[in-house]
Amino acid sequence: MTRPIFANRLDAGAQLSGRLTKYVDADAVVIGLPRGGVEVAARVAERLQAPLDIIIVRKLGVPFQPELAMGAIGEGGHQLIDRDVVRHLHVGQAEIDEVERSERRVLDERVTLMRHNHPALDLRNRVVVIVDDGIATGATARVACQVARSRGARRVVLAVPVGPRDVVENFVEADEVVYVTAPVSFGAVGIYYEDFAPTSEATVLDLLDEADVRMKVSGPRDDS
Repeated sequence: MTRPIFANRLDAGAQLSGRLTKYVDADAVVIGLPRGGVEVAARVAERLQAPLDIIIVRKLGVPFQPELAMGAIGEGGHQLIDRDVVRHLHVGQAEIDEVERSERRVLDERVTLMRHNHPALDLRNRVVVIVDDGIATGATARVACQVARSRGARRVVLAVPVGPRDVVENFVEADEVVYVTAPVSFGAVGIYYEDFAPTSEATVLDLLDEADVRMKVSGPRDDS
C-alpha cells in the first residue's frame, strides 16, 4: 500500500520549492492550476520570491468514464485532445464536442470569477513555472503549457509534487519537468497526500490576494 508523502498541499509546495531554488530571482512567474494547484504554487512562489498567477484549465473526461481524461481545455480557447484515448475508447466527435461545451461553460465562469480582481500577468520573455498538486495523464498541465507559450513565455517549467514516471519523463510540452516523486506504479494523486481535501474558490482568491500584497511590498506587479 502506498504511504502518503505529503501532509497537505502546503507541505507539497514546500518540498517542491526546494527543487526549484535555481529560479530564485530569475524573473520567474509561478502559475498555479486552480484549484488545488494554487495552494502548492503559493508556497513555491513565496520561496522563489516570484509573483503568483493562475491559468484556468478544465479536464475533458471520457463521457462514460469522466475521471479519465481524453483531453483538456484552457482559457483563451486552447484545446488538447488525447487521440489515443479517444480512438481506444471509441469516443465520437459529437461526444467530444458535448463534453467540451459543458466544460467550457464552467471554465468561462471561473475566468469571470477569478480574473475579476486578478488580471493575467504579462508572461512575455519570462520563465513560467506551472504548478499543479499532481498529474495523472497530464492533460490539463499540457494545455496550460500551451497557454503559457501562446502568451510569450521564454521558458516553461512544469513543477508537480507527484506524477507517473512515464508521463513526467515524456512531457515534451515543457522545457523542464521538476517533481518530488515519480513512481513507476502510479495510483491516484490523492493517495500521496494525508490531507487532500478540495480547495475552495475562496481559498484560491485569498492566496492570489496574499501574493499580490507580498509583491507590492517587494516590488510592483507586472500586469498585462
